[in-house]
Amino acid sequence: MALKKRDWLFVALVAVVFGIFFAISGEEKTIRVPHDEIHAKFFEMVNREGKKETEKFCKECHNPQNLSLPEGHPPPFRCLFCHKFEER
Repeated sequence: MALKKRDWLFVALVAVVFGIFFAISGEEKTIRVPHDEIHAKFFEMVNREGKKETEKFCKECHNPQNLSLPEGHPPPFRCLFCHKFEER
């Protein structure tokens, strides 16, 4: 059974899709939540109450008056969606 032109086009399309996925998958660039004295209570809180409840407390320190977010940062309402906790 010989491959027809449309079969080769399909194979090429699949190769392009996989190539794009490979090209955009790189090393993680998002800063992780450090495991230090300041953030230690939040590690326990995530296990108890979940990420959504815990990230409400991020704004207490990470706000324009204290630790402002870098320029171009997305809106700060789902912090722990992107920022993962450091492994111990």
